[in-house]
Amino acid sequence: MSSVPGQLTAPADDFTAAEGILRRQAQRESAARTYARALPVVPVRARGMTVEGADGRRYLDCLSGAGTLALGHNHPVVLEAIRSVLDSGAPLHVLDLATPVKDDFTTALFETLPRELAEHGRIQFCGPAGTDAVEAAIKLARIATGRDGLLAFSGAYHGMTSAALAATGDTAVREAVRGPDTQVTRLPYPYDYRCPFGVGGDRGAALAARWTAHLLDDPKGGVQAPAAMLLEAVQGEGGVVPAPDGWLRRMRQITAERGIPLIVDEVQTGVGRTGTFWAVERSGIVPDVMVMSKAIGGSLPLAVIVYREEMDGWLPGAHAGTFRGNQLAMAAGTATLRFVRHNALHARADSLGTRMLRSLHGLAARHPCIGDVRGRGLMIGVEIVDTGGETDDHGALPAAPHLAAAVQREALRRGLIVELGGRHGSVIRLLPPLTITDEQAEAVLDRLAGAIEAARAAAPGAAA
Repeated sequence: MSSVPGQLTAPADDFTAAEGILRRQAQRESAARTYARALPVVPVRARGMTVEGADGRRYLDCLSGAGTLALGHNHPVVLEAIRSVLDSGAPLHVLDLATPVKDDFTTALFETLPRELAEHGRIQFCGPAGTDAVEAAIKLARIATGRDGLLAFSGAYHGMTSAALAATGDTAVREAVRGPDTQVTRLPYPYDYRCPFGVGGDRGAALAARWTAHLLDDPKGGVQAPAAMLLEAVQGEGGVVPAPDGWLRRMRQITAERGIPLIVDEVQTGVGRTGTFWAVERSGIVPDVMVMSKAIGGSLPLAVIVYREEMDGWLPGAHAGTFRGNQLAMAAGTATLRFVRHNALHARADSLGTRMLRSLHGLAARHPCIGDVRGRGLMIGVEIVDTGGETDDHGALPAAPHLAAAVQREALRRGLIVELGGRHGSVIRLLPPLTITDEQAEAVLDRLAGAIEAARAAAPGAAA
């Protein structure tokens, strides 16, 4: 089998074993599986940013468990924290009982929060997934306000359970799971490249904010006072779309003036990912509720919400989950939070992300199929477009999902794991661990450039 630069060639028996595992997965697992379809890798070992498959091939992982692995795979401080709990004889499952491990995690988390939340906040331990924390946040807002409706945004992704799915903007996913819908008012999210108002930039963001305020204040607008507004400071699954700082401040002002709790979903953006420890810090806003998961568990399942203490209207057991007392996740999370904070990995993400964006803008200048490059810190998106299509009235070209999928396949051949997101799955998403080295960043950029060139060359009509 031929190899690509940066890739290992494995013995034939390794390939056979890996193919058998993949075949059995396809036979046994549900049709709901996603990553395994586009990334036919069988990981057996991993360290930092490097993943080794059962076939002997090595990959640079720019998926990082969809942003879960802030320190990459099997970081020594995480492994040591897990071993310490295992060796101590501490209980691994404690429901919501108080333990030293839990107390240490809560302290470490509060040390990172915006001051107002750290000094006047309460924490709710939820089920192990971020979607359950979103459910808890919405439920809490309903209890606190006595209202039911929810303000959410186009392009949003908040999870796959009931209220979280209703707040998600992907109509195809919501259509596939029929059932009673939470009352959601959908609002425009600023998206410079595909501006819903056709103007982009600060003007587009200002119009989006004006529409929101107008809709809430119009007595004939049909929108009753909602329980909360739910948003992401950077939309991840929506295509890595960063919200302008001014728009975020305006959303905070609009909600505060109208007595509407503001919930910010930091599940993917938190723990240094976007260049500040929490994405809200860049704009300076302090939400009423922050939703956290993924990286806070140090690679293990953990989800919490932190909210202003005056909202704490829960009755005992009003929101619970059997696995909300995951001691191993709390220990791994504590190690991760403190390592990122003490080593200023959020600042590192900011500086390295800026350099990577600069290089990708240079790549876009050579490849017209790259319609836009954007991101915050080490949360980066490259939007692939159809250069043969017609532009809209703002100058944006149509999405090119087939070409984006071809780029993903070519990247995998070159030993690079990337994910797709955004409208029509046409945005290549880079979520490397915060521990990525300069050399690894260069390798990511080189392999991605090679993948784009190869995909373009193989595309129908390329010769013309």
